[in-house]
Amino acid sequence: MKAAYADRVTWTPYADLDALLHELLGTWQTILGENLAGAYVQGSFALGAGDQQSDCDWIVAIHERPTPSQETQLQTLHRDLPTRTAHWPHDMEGSYAPIGELASVAYLGRSWLYNDHGQQTLEWDDHCNRAYTRWILREHGIVLTGPAPRSFMPPVPEASLRAEAAAAIPNFIDDLATWLDIDALAWGQRYTVTMACRILYTLDTAQVASKHSALEWAQRTLDPHWRPLLGQVRDDRGRGWDPSERPRPGTAAEARAFAAYAVDWAAQRRAPA
Repeated sequence: MKAAYADRVTWTPYADLDALLHELLGTWQTILGENLAGAYVQGSFALGAGDQQSDCDWIVAIHERPTPSQETQLQTLHRDLPTRTAHWPHDMEGSYAPIGELASVAYLGRSWLYNDHGQQTLEWDDHCNRAYTRWILREHGIVLTGPAPRSFMPPVPEASLRAEAAAAIPNFIDDLATWLDIDALAWGQRYTVTMACRILYTLDTAQVASKHSALEWAQRTLDPHWRPLLGQVRDDRGRGWDPSERPRPGTAAEARAFAAYAVDWAAQRRAPA
């Protein structure tokens, strides 16, 4: 595997992230052995837009669900990883997905063993088994080891992508409010606007865009009234996560108004002609 790593000098723009991915790949090979079918980077880095503010999203494809011994060893891996002081160990996120389930959209939404970024536990969750995550993996996934996703994953139906986006947008603000206070956190204001744009992009195109690309699409496509807000969110992305940074005056209210506009835009987009 060292040779394979050398053949691909970089998987991401960051040498320290590549080194961590190489280390993780070796650990997955040791723990899973012949049960390891493949390992991939998806998400923002697969879309070519990952930066220091991004999570590194991964998928490990396995032939069978982990044995109790394998699951225990994986739990230990993810318990220890976020205790490191470096940047990237706190921003790794992914699932262990049976390759037979990846190979059929009939398993869309089934729970996989999942590690949320910064968390020290593994949980059964469908977080990585959505239409949009499957689309990114199949169309743009970065191969760490194993076959190319296109060789065993069918295309994600456009109807599934649009239906997922349409289901997400009406309750978008209410769902965010269960875990995020956009009045208290500047990052939350930016996240709200950006994710609304990504959902609308998927609804319109049946594809998935990076955060930056979705904001650029929104500036070209949506009502020009929102361009100052969209530009502010785009320009402030580099500020990253700061729990002490409050939104600029009025911007949280603008984010809520934009989310309401997004609901109306989506309803009109799906209305019969």
